[in-house]
Formats: sequence, C-alpha cells, structure tokens
Amino acid sequence: MWLLIEGKKTMAAEITVYGADWCGDCRRTKQYLGKNDIAYVWVDVEANPHEIATVMKYNNGRKSIPVVVFSDGTHLTEPSEPDMDAKLGR
Repeated sequence: MWLLIEGKKTMAAEITVYGADWCGDCRRTKQYLGKNDIAYVWVDVEANPHEIATVMKYNNGRKSIPVVVFSDGTHLTEPSEPDMDAKLGR
C-alpha cells in the first residue's frame, strides 16, 4: 500500500502523529521523523476537531499534543528525541 505524505509517495506509515501546526513540540516531532526518513500520517487536530477525542483517549482526558501512535498500539505524548530513539530502537 502506498500513501502520499507531505507530498511524497511512500510505503504505508506505521506511525500516526496527532498535532497542530502552531505546536512547537509537534513541529519538532515532524522534523525528527522527516530527518530520519520515517513515514508517518499527520492528523491536524485543528483541521479535524473530532480527532481531539482521539488525543484525549490516549492521554487520559488531556488534550496534550503531539501524540505519536505506533503500529503496536503504544503511544508517546510530547516525546523528546531520546524518547523517540528509544522507542524506534535507534
């Protein structure tokens, strides 16, 4: 399966990032994924306000972003680069 992500055709992503363009931590997470050539699906909660419920589900009722959801069902909220490295085995 192919996806078009950030203007590039890529293999299906195993990571979904919920965030907003105004969020500095979200921009940092997207930059980390981009510089490491990791495909992801971006869900803008500002453009898709119904997705805030998904964010709150992962965060025990809090609206903290970004939420990075992995194919194994785990997630990280507001992850640092070391957090992402550890999760991705880097």
